[in-house]
This record gives sequence, C-alpha cells and structure tokens, in this order.
Amino acid sequence: MFKKFTSLSHWNLDLMLLLLRVVFGMSMMTHGYSKIQRYEALQDSFANYLGIGSEPTLILVIFAEFVCAGLVVIGALSRLAAIPMFVTMFVAFFVAHANDPFQKKELALVFMTLSVVIFFLGSGKYSIDRLLKK
Repeated sequence: MFKKFTSLSHWNLDLMLLLLRVVFGMSMMTHGYSKIQRYEALQDSFANYLGIGSEPTLILVIFAEFVCAGLVVIGALSRLAAIPMFVTMFVAFFVAHANDPFQKKELALVFMTLSVVIFFLGSGKYSIDRLLKK
C-alpha cells in the first residue's frame, strides 16, 4: 500500500505538480499582493536594480510575483510564467539581498528553485495548459 502512494506513477506526479503549483504560486502571490497594496508608497522608493526606474521595476516585480504566480496556480502558460518569476527571485537573491544573512534571502532561493522545477516539469495533467493541448 505504501509503495503505491510513494511511486512516481503519472497519477501521483500530476497530483504532486498540482500541489506544488498551488502552494508555490499562492505563496508568491502573497508577496505580490502586498506590493499591490503598498503601490503608492513603493512606486518612488522601490529599488531600481534594472536601471529602468523605481516604478517600472515595481510593476515588473508585481507582474512576476502576482500575475505570473497566478498563472502557475491555475496551470496556464506555466513554463512561460516561471521565467519572470525566476528572474525576479534571481535578482532578489543575488542582488537585492546579496549582503544580507542567508535567513533573509533563503525564501528567494526557494522560490527561484521552484520556478526552475515548474519550468522543466510543466504544469501537469490538472491544469489549463493540459486542457488547451486537447
């Protein structure tokens, strides 16, 4: 019985991809949503790591953390959506928090790693992507 649930059958893999997408995407969406709520306060003071200005950088981060994360949750364009999420977390880990202790930047590393997993594995059977393929 235990072997059945721990095997990597397609049923289990697709179910685990669904769980991964929902938990990862919803977790990242909370960070994007907090930036949406504080948009006016952040728009002039947000870090400008890309050299395009504070507000455009904030908009790109919100796009990655909220919009792309939402796409990952529902499994729509998941592989494509994982790219801006990866880039945002790469900049957060290696640039924005470069001099911070590991505890402060470890979440960015986890999110960056999970975006790579989603990019390579895709969204699985229980997704909008799967419905669009049919």
